[in-house]
Amino acid sequence: MKINDALSGAALVALGAAVLWHIQGFPPMPGQKFGPAWFPGLIAAGLIACGALLAATRLRAATRDPLLALPAWARRARPLASLAAVVVGLVVYVLAVDTLGFHITAVALLIVWSRLLGAAWRFALPVAGGATGIIHLAFYKLLKVPLPWGLLKGVVF
Repeated sequence: MKINDALSGAALVALGAAVLWHIQGFPPMPGQKFGPAWFPGLIAAGLIACGALLAATRLRAATRDPLLALPAWARRARPLASLAAVVVGLVVYVLAVDTLGFHITAVALLIVWSRLLGAAWRFALPVAGGATGIIHLAFYKLLKVPLPWGLLKGVVF
């Protein structure tokens, strides 16, 4: 999707304004000229300035492009179905992960997503299993993030 620069600039200005509003509640540092709000405030001011320049430059341009333009792939059924499958898959993950467990849910979703995106079975199965194993190692073993076991509770990995 192509987003017009005027719209992007307006979003940057809004983000900068929200940050400036939020940092007003940061407490001052006793004995310091610069408190915890100083650096975020500087970044917010930069966002506002750059966003305003971006929007103004685009609005002054002679051409009037649409605010949003869809790319060519968004007009075909298969890419849209694949995109919808990813969004639906994330919702299914959130709903099913506690019952089924991370490992079963992740393998199933990765197989479905790989197949929908055009991968062959001989590629989808080992990639889904391998990716799930790597994610398990990274999160459960290295980062000590608890993953839900679900149906595999009591199985040692």
